[in-house]
Amino acid sequence: MLRWLRPFPLPLLPFPVPCRRLAVPPGAPRFPLRRRLALAGALAGAAAAGWLHLRRHKERQQRARQLRQLRALPLSRADFQLRDAAGAPRTKADFRGRWVLLYFGFTHCPDVCPEQLERLSRAVGLLERDAALPPLQPLFVTVDPERDDAAALARYLRDFHPRLLGLTGSPEQVRAAAAAFRVYVSAGPRDADGDYLVDHSVLTFLLDPDGAFRDCYGRSRTAEELARSVRAHMEAYEPPPAAARQ
Repeated sequence: MLRWLRPFPLPLLPFPVPCRRLAVPPGAPRFPLRRRLALAGALAGAAAAGWLHLRRHKERQQRARQLRQLRALPLSRADFQLRDAAGAPRTKADFRGRWVLLYFGFTHCPDVCPEQLERLSRAVGLLERDAALPPLQPLFVTVDPERDDAAALARYLRDFHPRLLGLTGSPEQVRAAAAAFRVYVSAGPRDADGDYLVDHSVLTFLLDPDGAFRDCYGRSRTAEELARSVRAHMEAYEPPPAAARQ
């Protein structure tokens, strides 16, 4: 063993070592405590402001990236060639500049469609209480054009929101609209009276003023939750660049 590598005790000094505070050099400025606290607070505030700026910048970048992804979805390019209860032709371009809540259903639906249209109507009513929010157009597109002509839509929609607009068309036009929005539609067997039900996706679509898809709501959302979500999308909305609108 190398004994000289072992630790050994340090010798004690024969005199005491005084511990003194460092003296302030002559002529150096002496700041009062209040000024030092104010300076520290200012530095902390500047650091917090910088952090908030970076955080908001990151959130804006993330939101812009998400919007680009949404606008690139096939749902954002979905369109329709239908007509309203007055017989006027309607396409998605007619609703540019307005937010749209769009629901597919049929007037002979026994329970689900009335329930969803009642929820949609209540959500629109909640949003209309705030005059500062942009306009919102509710739409109902039938998946049963054989029975849901313009007159049938006008009678049926009287029980819901007064601005709820019904759209119908030929079987080919309705099928194309449902397919564009990825809505499943299948007519069931007819009974002895020739009556039948139509199985379809239960979804409400939110489109922004540029016609782009923003959100989709199933049956589980309440009217209040639906209204809050639409409001959040409205408040976060930023128009896309001119090139993205074309």
